[in-house]
Amino acid sequence: MPWVPELFSAPVLEAWLDKRRTAPRRVRYFDGLLAGEIDALVQSFAGEPELHHPVRGRIKGTRAFEAYVANTNAWLTERNASIENVERVLTDGRGFEEVVLHLDGDAAPVDLPVAVVADFQPGSELIDELRVYYSSWPLTGRHATRPPVLQQDPEVRESGVVADYQRALSAGDLGAIVATFEPDGYIREPAGGEHVHRGTDALRAFYGRLFSNGGGIPLEHCAVVGDDRVTALEYNVVRWGRTELAPEAGIAVYVRGTDGKLAAARIYDDTEPPA
Repeated sequence: MPWVPELFSAPVLEAWLDKRRTAPRRVRYFDGLLAGEIDALVQSFAGEPELHHPVRGRIKGTRAFEAYVANTNAWLTERNASIENVERVLTDGRGFEEVVLHLDGDAAPVDLPVAVVADFQPGSELIDELRVYYSSWPLTGRHATRPPVLQQDPEVRESGVVADYQRALSAGDLGAIVATFEPDGYIREPAGGEHVHRGTDALRAFYGRLFSNGGGIPLEHCAVVGDDRVTALEYNVVRWGRTELAPEAGIAVYVRGTDGKLAAARIYDDTEPPA
């Protein structure tokens, strides 16, 4: 996800096949970027390439996209990047994937969680647009305010434990939100790395801090993609407790465990917590 495999050269496809032993239905985002075959990337779009980036904003058109790919490749090479694949879901009209980029930092190694969403042309394998999500905190030690990428969609509906989680998050209901997780479930903050809270006690402490500004965190729900096991929700943060916020874009991935409760929640936004 999201690139079309048939557009890449035979040597590149053979290298991926040797690595994975099965032909990819879709080429993963960073695998495609690092392959160095820009024509395959451009031709994977239904029209002009369009990508929404947390720092660079909207990247539209072949020339801008080619520059982005070249700059990204140089940055990944300079940082000696390796890619840890985390999760991927593909549906007929949309797909998403999660990775952790392991990078050389200025003072110490950096682990950067990244999520990528692709909207596909109806009835086609080609991409309409890509949306990339990550927090700047692991790279710069600062939050980068990100305007909305999508608008609220009242037709978006979650179900089951994900809907329960969203109600509890919006209301600031500590007991209810902790109850949506398995006993060994965890939430990972956007900064990743050590910012993981696992188990009932750690979850209660984390969400207690999250709700300490006088209430919950209601989200504008914009788009959803997933299957019976995993749901990815794109959203805008608009309030944090008593503090109103200018809408900021993000995505959260929710993984159900065997008992139907949450085994994991992984967040990708860059919202600055209220003072």
